[in-house]
Amino acid sequence: MRKSFLVASLGVVSLLAGCYSMRPSEGGGQASFQPPRSASAADVAVPDGYRVEVVATGLTFPTGVTFDGNGRIYVVESGYSYGEVFTTPRLLRIEPDGRKTVIASGGNNGPWTGVSFLGGDFIVAEGGEMEGGRILRISANGEMRTLVEHLPSMGDHHTNGPVIGPDGAIYFGQGAITNSAVVGEDNAQFGWLKRHPSLHDIPCRDIKLAGRTFESANPLTGGRATTGAYQPFGSSGATTIRGQVPFNGSILKISPAGGGVELVAWGFRNPFGLAFAPNGQLYVTDNGYDDRGSRPVWGSADLLWPVRPGGWYGWPDFSGERGLSDSHFRPPGKHAPGFVLAEHPMKPPVPAAFFGVHSSSDGFDFSRSAAFGHAGEAFVAQFGDQAPTVGKVLGPVGFRVVRVDVTTGRIEDFMVNRGRQNGPASRIGGNGLERPVAARFDPSGNALYVVDFGVLLQDEKGAHPQKETGVLWRVTRGGAR
Repeated sequence: MRKSFLVASLGVVSLLAGCYSMRPSEGGGQASFQPPRSASAADVAVPDGYRVEVVATGLTFPTGVTFDGNGRIYVVESGYSYGEVFTTPRLLRIEPDGRKTVIASGGNNGPWTGVSFLGGDFIVAEGGEMEGGRILRISANGEMRTLVEHLPSMGDHHTNGPVIGPDGAIYFGQGAITNSAVVGEDNAQFGWLKRHPSLHDIPCRDIKLAGRTFESANPLTGGRATTGAYQPFGSSGATTIRGQVPFNGSILKISPAGGGVELVAWGFRNPFGLAFAPNGQLYVTDNGYDDRGSRPVWGSADLLWPVRPGGWYGWPDFSGERGLSDSHFRPPGKHAPGFVLAEHPMKPPVPAAFFGVHSSSDGFDFSRSAAFGHAGEAFVAQFGDQAPTVGKVLGPVGFRVVRVDVTTGRIEDFMVNRGRQNGPASRIGGNGLERPVAARFDPSGNALYVVDFGVLLQDEKGAHPQKETGVLWRVTRGGAR
């Protein structure tokens, strides 16, 4: 699909905004579900010449896939989902008949958000909802050691990735604590504010604040609270925030042996998916702002960035190259977000591509195979909207796999549910995709594996994830395997 732009008079724009405000949200998760979940390749559409297969079912909150030196398939189950549901994070080998063999299990510190294979071991990003993020190295017999720990991941977003760079280093993303740098009531709904009442975003370098404060109800003690950016809930008045290590909203790297973290780039909101293009360029998917909390942002796209070392990518004052002072980002009936920083490190660059607002464009990989096709293009899993928690949508957004020409920004559907409507199977019917969260090619490059997190329902109270509904899918071209 091409990105299109609507030019309209101010009167028409005002009318549309009024209609938007009056209509109820119609997000993909605003549905009902009766287990068990069934999965059928016949209900998933791919381009002519490709075919879809179901590899494994019955997974609980899967988030990543990788392959060992023999080409065997491994999946990580998260161990945590929005909705405050904790299970056991696990590394599983998927056997040829679809059975699951447990290689390693974690504790109560999920989500495990991704996995890569390196030198006979598995590198896992542990999101760290309870104790802070970690990068784990797990041997083939399940022995586990920590390469880095105490990452600030107990908030809205977590430690993500990881991928192995051309230099042999481990690259991973570190998400922001909050939606837009201000702790608020929404973080109590997410569950972590009561667990970690002093938690707030941490910059990697010293920053100067613009002096803005934000008032909200106080879910901890009752009454009202005033909070400033980069400060604990109910705190304000700071003019300068000192940079610390570790920090949020960044891409980091470490040695495969562990040790200190090294900054690659910063100014991201939730850098979830990381992948290196065939030419060695690092790209990252960055989830856009939500219309929630004390500093809500309206109409912020998900982004695909080419990452330059040392660069700043705009969070918490820009969406792409556009500042949040732009009236476009003002939620209907609310104030514009404006800036919270008095000075900006640099002007953010232009993203490689813009995805749908609230599409939750996440894990991805690049095709390297002429046999599979579209070599050099990125295949991106779109988890789908989490409305109404993240803001209102008038129809489901995401719930598919798209391919991106990173040289032009052109986005095309690649893997979608059949039918006249977009959305997860739990909403539109059939036994197709629910929430694709990661896409990765096998070592041959001839098969694309898509991790489907499973059914995640949404209502005004938040998320309601359904266990044992995750699926691993495979897409091949022609008769290739």
